[in-house]
Amino acid sequence: MSGAPTVAIVDYGMGNRRSVQKALEHVGASVAVTRDPGALAAADALVVPGVGAFGAAMSSLSELELVAPIRAAAAEGRPVLGICLGMQLLFERSSELGETTGLGLLAGEVTRLDPGTPPTVRIPHIGWNVVQPVRRTPLTADLPEHGATFYHVHSFAARPADPADVVATTTYGETFATIVARGSVMGTQFHPEKSSAHGLQLLAAFCALVADAADAVRS
Repeated sequence: MSGAPTVAIVDYGMGNRRSVQKALEHVGASVAVTRDPGALAAADALVVPGVGAFGAAMSSLSELELVAPIRAAAAEGRPVLGICLGMQLLFERSSELGETTGLGLLAGEVTRLDPGTPPTVRIPHIGWNVVQPVRRTPLTADLPEHGATFYHVHSFAARPADPADVVATTTYGETFATIVARGSVMGTQFHPEKSSAHGLQLLAAFCALVADAADAVRS
């Protein structure tokens, strides 16, 4: 396609939007941080960042009328990438602070990370952990087959209803899904924008997916 793919970062007031923007621009994307539904509809792809509580995030998305544009992007086959809390929001519900309905783009729920019995790790999970591929996807094609380390910060984990949606796992107290994907919808529990070279590789692969999807629509 001509020019860089356009990626809109959904600005709903939660998450490190600026660092995600800088990382995406570093790998060649044209990036807008926006809460304008029209701009979200015009973008080649959406990124849903997020740090904080699931319920507060969904309330903010609803109040700003951003739920429908995100769902529309997924329905149209435009790539949607959720990061950290943003990945959890892709699922149907979360038990954090009482059950809350999510975006419902992936089947499954989000529950508290299990520290083991007796506890063997501290929650929240903060730090670098090995991400082990379960299956290869275009998003992870450039990552080492034996796994790579990425930076995690979270207390809850997604539980995909369909094991086929799991792309990679991490073990911290338990083994949980840390990369998920179904069609054009994908997510990382870790922060690729804070994960050095491998994080940039993953974001570059995402931008390549965006460019390919945009070319397919325009051809």
